[in-house]
Amino acid sequence: MHDIEPYFKWRQYYISSEDKVSPFYGREYSEFMFTNKVYNYFIHPQWDSIGSSTLYLKVLYVDYDEQYAMIELLGEWNDCLNNDIMFLKRHLADHMISEGINKFILFCDNVLNFHASDDSYYEEWWDDIKEEGGWICIINTLDHVLDEMEGVRIQYYSNIGDNFNDLNWRIGKPKMVFNKIQQILENNTKQLSY
Repeated sequence: MHDIEPYFKWRQYYISSEDKVSPFYGREYSEFMFTNKVYNYFIHPQWDSIGSSTLYLKVLYVDYDEQYAMIELLGEWNDCLNNDIMFLKRHLADHMISEGINKFILFCDNVLNFHASDDSYYEEWWDDIKEEGGWICIINTLDHVLDEMEGVRIQYYSNIGDNFNDLNWRIGKPKMVFNKIQQILENNTKQLSY
């Protein structure tokens, strides 16, 4: 796992450690000191900790005018033992919501497992953003991760599933990826209204 780096090709557009309103502002990273682990496996030092011992992330892009954030996740999302959704909500989402962000894109290509608990924090997150036209999209989940998420009804509070899997988000600029996801959301809404 130590060689899985956060996606870096958008650094020309956004760097969270240089964003004065980011919770990671001023953070310095080592290329050589591996300190964070997921269980017994060291992870690349560019990943950011939110307090969880199994789930790490990197804020890849934020657009405060359009009110969206793109976040890449790594590790095991474990709500059952570690209450990772609480860390994600309290240490990242709440901060971003206070800065006007109401659309969250979570890239889960590197989330290897998901262990569910209840849906309280997902519901709270949804309640915090829905009045402003906000949403949460969970992108590129592994099949077994998606099954677990749907088993705890996360789809009631976020957009997940086949329409949001197998998206090659790394080939475009952040705005292009956002527009693609928004287009999928609009198409889903049209299909539901018939």
